[in-house]
Amino acid sequence: MANLPEGVKLTWLGHATFRFRAPDGTVVLVDPWVMNNPACPEAEKEQDRIDVMLVTHGHFDHIADAVELGTRLKPQTVAQYEVGLWLQKKGVPNVTGMGRGGTVVVDGIRCTMVQAFHSSSIQDGDQILYGGEPGGYVIQFENGFTIYHTGDTNVFGDMKIVADLYAPELVMMPIGDLYTMSPKEAAYACRLLNPRWVIPIHYGTFPALTGKPEQLRELTKDLKGLEVVALKPGETLS
Repeated sequence: MANLPEGVKLTWLGHATFRFRAPDGTVVLVDPWVMNNPACPEAEKEQDRIDVMLVTHGHFDHIADAVELGTRLKPQTVAQYEVGLWLQKKGVPNVTGMGRGGTVVVDGIRCTMVQAFHSSSIQDGDQILYGGEPGGYVIQFENGFTIYHTGDTNVFGDMKIVADLYAPELVMMPIGDLYTMSPKEAAYACRLLNPRWVIPIHYGTFPALTGKPEQLRELTKDLKGLEVVALKPGETLS
């Protein structure tokens, strides 16, 4: 099991949702879907502190709780420009809308949005709204530790550019298939990114998401130095 740098904690809340705690205590939540997330443990469905909230795209399984958490806890929220406008319209304060290739520093944490190959739309009542271009985030803590949440994506060749520019040590990537990569594509992504650790996400939440961590582990067993860390929802690395 991975041992992260001192002071960094990472908790998988199920599906694509993660909570990070930086060495200075800053709490970061990525893709806020907890209350109606069937994979999120009951003990984690009520969040009481979020300092920074990052949104990768507009689909419900990534933003369903963004408005409630954003208005109640008032974190610094970062999202695509279009998703950011929608959140502001819903009354969420402290929103920064950005584009892929941009970097914002929030509470000492560098957040760089990179591309993802997927779609992005917002279901607002009976309307389907344009949600901008989907993305992932490279997140660098003040101690230099760098992680990469790919968001929902297929593998793409420019993951090599992400590796060259940012050298993430830990990557969270989907393996569920159907809507995102399967273990086969994720294994290729591991070869492009060359991280120390990869955490499979976006699998098992629904029957259609059939990829399994064991498949990814088998397909990457020749990659020396790579550890596939299969967390259980609610489990923390520290």
